[in-house]
Amino acid sequence: MRIALIQIASPPDEPSKDRRQRAAAMVAEAAQGGADLVVLPELWAAGYFAFDAYADESEPSDGATVTEFGALARDLGIHLHAGSYVERLPDGGLRNTAVLFGPDGTVLHDYSKIHVFGYKSQEAQLLRPGERLAAADTPFGPIAATTCYDLRFPELWRRIVDLGARIVVVPAAWPAARLAHWRLFTSVRAVEEQVLVIACNAVGSQGGVELGGHSRIVDPWGEVRAEAGADEGITYCDVDPGIVRSVREEFPVLADRLPSYAELCTDSPANNPRS
Repeated sequence: MRIALIQIASPPDEPSKDRRQRAAAMVAEAAQGGADLVVLPELWAAGYFAFDAYADESEPSDGATVTEFGALARDLGIHLHAGSYVERLPDGGLRNTAVLFGPDGTVLHDYSKIHVFGYKSQEAQLLRPGERLAAADTPFGPIAATTCYDLRFPELWRRIVDLGARIVVVPAAWPAARLAHWRLFTSVRAVEEQVLVIACNAVGSQGGVELGGHSRIVDPWGEVRAEAGADEGITYCDVDPGIVRSVREEFPVLADRLPSYAELCTDSPANNPRS
């Protein structure tokens, strides 16, 4: 499969309508470049750090981003992970929701970010956490998603692997100040969970925060198959998705897990050196 990672900036003086048009043009360019799966970053239309605009930029699940990019996936005949958008729920609540379209334009998978971010961010105040995990069948294998901060929570990743995921798409708005963590977590999750990690990060400056870019694709051996720079643009990567199955067969670490580790934790003095 050929994957295209689209790094796009969200300047505050650019209307989201114009940014959707610009992103659509980049998606079309990626499709012309032979991409089977195109991926966009987190909250690129609204701008992740544009907290005051979340309410105004929010959309229902059949709003502009979903409608336009579903039609774009259909017209181009590609799988399109449109990153995430600010979803407005029927009761007025807001969520950070990522969506994957199939080549017929239908939604194959959606995921609302479970670990909303609170450190020097208003996301946790403004957005509700998601409540559901799933993996979707595709010709490339079962695909799931996590979003940005979710990279720091291995329990979540283990659960989506238990649900069958072999490929995990990660839209993000990860700051440049913690770029080392971005590289670390995208690599370690790929190795730890024996999955293909497709991580697409935003770029540019938002709210005084410089975003890190360096979108990357990491295979289950931990090999970085592609890594972008810090600027807007499209990064392509050709990879055989069958590598996940072959790695799991050759080095079956997931099969060696215990059903539960809870029974290993007791209050006996032998297991508690502090007692």
